[in-house]
Amino acid sequence: MLAAHFSRHRAANPGRLHFAAHSHHPWPDATEAAHARYWTDSATLADRKWQKIFGEVIPAAQDHVARIVGLADPRQVAFAPNTHEFVSRIYSCLDAARPLRVLTSGAEFHSFRRQTRRLQETGRLEVEEIAPEPWATFPQRFAAAARSGPRDLVWLSHVFFDSGFVVTGLEEICEAAPAEALVVIDGYHAFCALPVDLARVHRRAFYIAGGYKYAMSGEGACWLAVPPGCALRPTDTGWYASFDTLSVAPGATVPYSTDGFRFWGATFDASGLYRFSAAMDWLRSTGVDIARVHAHSKALQEEFLHRLAGAGLAGLGPAQRVLPPEAPRGNFLAFEVDGAEEMHRRIAAEGVTIDRRDRRLRFGFGVYQESRDVELLVAALARALR
Repeated sequence: MLAAHFSRHRAANPGRLHFAAHSHHPWPDATEAAHARYWTDSATLADRKWQKIFGEVIPAAQDHVARIVGLADPRQVAFAPNTHEFVSRIYSCLDAARPLRVLTSGAEFHSFRRQTRRLQETGRLEVEEIAPEPWATFPQRFAAAARSGPRDLVWLSHVFFDSGFVVTGLEEICEAAPAEALVVIDGYHAFCALPVDLARVHRRAFYIAGGYKYAMSGEGACWLAVPPGCALRPTDTGWYASFDTLSVAPGATVPYSTDGFRFWGATFDASGLYRFSAAMDWLRSTGVDIARVHAHSKALQEEFLHRLAGAGLAGLGPAQRVLPPEAPRGNFLAFEVDGAEEMHRRIAAEGVTIDRRDRRLRFGFGVYQESRDVELLVAALARALR
């Protein structure tokens, strides 16, 4: 589809077949000059680079996020080096005088799950996890659980990282959450992978994503869409959270910005935002929207499954697929297999990059791949697994 625009990535390791778009997504060629531009700005502007970063780079990145996910006000977008900063900051908004009541799924990513389980160990949280399966009823079961009692935090992924399952009915889930609960949607495996429109949920829910995966821009560009009118005062707070009041004499209470900046941290490496805007500018220049990105991925997935069946690789057959064919899924396929660690090692030895999560192998598909890449992938799998 757009493979020619990833020539630098391909040339850097020409013998590699990269099918881990769900994990580390390759960067398009357009990001190389942007990365260098950050160095040049730092060298030529020194401390004055922050005027450019806050005056041009951050607003441009906010505009891209708002355009892609349907936010009315780009100023409600906060950035951080990683999603864990936002996990900690959101938890710090809640009253720790009693155990906090948390509702989540059993398929959350480590940035949330590890921190939550550690807090649970201390007795500070009461956590209820809703099992992902059966897949067909998950949205209804989760909404019912949200409705069933008091909650302080409702946290849910839009696309499950370990299966690719797409959670539908987000609006209904938000409506089911108790009024006192903070609602947070982890959209990292949805952003730039499938069309996302937050217009109907943004007033109720926070939404988290970033640049490392399908946004093709690497580390350091994670973002949080903050509901408009949010007046929360995170106790985990950095000096950027009131950047517009730094020259004002301190008052009786710690001030916060009135927009998404109230969830910012402190000094950060802005190179990720340079790359992010470059990747989004490039994608827009091609005329390819996110719906076409998703359609291309799904087409490659179907070709992969068809070629797998023809190759007769029983270890990666229909019985090993985590999701049934009718389940809504994102831009990768997951297989649950016995001997996954050894299988992953043998696949890597053939020059194929995928990843493993315990017993699950994940194959990701993106715009940098073409049909020929899928053909080569299945041939490499045949050599590795027979």
